[in-house]
Amino acid sequence: MSTVLVIEDTLTDVEILAGCLRQEGLQVITARSSEEASEKIERQKPDAIVLDVVLPGRSGYELCRQLKSQNTTSDIPIVMCSTKDSDIDRFWGIKQGADAFLPKPIDKDELVRTVKKLIRF
Repeated sequence: MSTVLVIEDTLTDVEILAGCLRQEGLQVITARSSEEASEKIERQKPDAIVLDVVLPGRSGYELCRQLKSQNTTSDIPIVMCSTKDSDIDRFWGIKQGADAFLPKPIDKDELVRTVKKLIRF
């Protein structure tokens, strides 16, 4: 079973994102900050990451850049999700290494389709 790490600081969004991924047969682990996510990634490397941009501490952009620069995590597909949805936000997310950028409120079908495509589920 493929594992997706959802990194989101808003509990409601965590439940929505995790719920729609679980309904599609994916195992989901969650983190509420970049620091918590880094700890969980060290313990269990996920098959994909769904990452919010605005997080306490380091931003999603910073975490994405860090993960994509490390040999042990550079191959993990990252889907950034954010209310920040201007062209420059999307550009910056992709420039940091994100494999996809989806706007909030999230389209559940698009999220599932994107994650499955990236992990070849």
